[in-house]
Amino acid sequence: MNRLFLINKESGVTSFKEVSRVRRKLGIKKAGHAGTLDQFASGLLLILTGRYTRLVEYFTGFDKVYRTTFEFGKETDTSDPEGSVTAESTVPLLSDIESVLPAFSGKIFQQPPLYSAVHINGERAYRLALKGQTVEIPAREIEIFDWKILDYSPPYLKSEIHCSKGTYIRSLARDLGRACGSRAYVKTLERTAVGGFSLAQAVTVNDLKEDGSFDWE
Repeated sequence: MNRLFLINKESGVTSFKEVSRVRRKLGIKKAGHAGTLDQFASGLLLILTGRYTRLVEYFTGFDKVYRTTFEFGKETDTSDPEGSVTAESTVPLLSDIESVLPAFSGKIFQQPPLYSAVHINGERAYRLALKGQTVEIPAREIEIFDWKILDYSPPYLKSEIHCSKGTYIRSLARDLGRACGSRAYVKTLERTAVGGFSLAQAVTVNDLKEDGSFDWE
């Protein structure tokens, strides 16, 4: 079965497990995803099967759109809700956030989170972090095409972010919090688009049938 499936991943499930569920549902051996979503995150996950897995690198190059909630006043070691709080601060005003947001537009350099899948000397950064090792992850260039503030009800900032591949929303939360004199982490994260593919087109693994067809709710 050579297919591209647009899957709506639920929060609490790893991307790897979601791919495994698709394999079992379809009774196939070869499948892979085109861009990891963190376990706490939800939304659009592209899963390719059969010979289409050769196209994974092409699909991972697409830009993405996320809807996210940042909580200000706290920072966690993972920059997400699954981590431990490592710092606390006062909650900023909306004007404070808006004043620094232009610095997070266009091409910028970003340091990935310590708890990430980035390779450091042949090993994943998060594995080194779990061993208690402190490593320096080189900054990388990304691009923020658009950042819309949808709502600010302190300490929660809701945004829609359109960004390039390789962007860590967790790093954006960390850096935005510090830039406006506070701290922040990602409380919720949903991927709503990858390239020209939309979450509105996606189905859950439970919607899939063994022949690869699906039922809409």
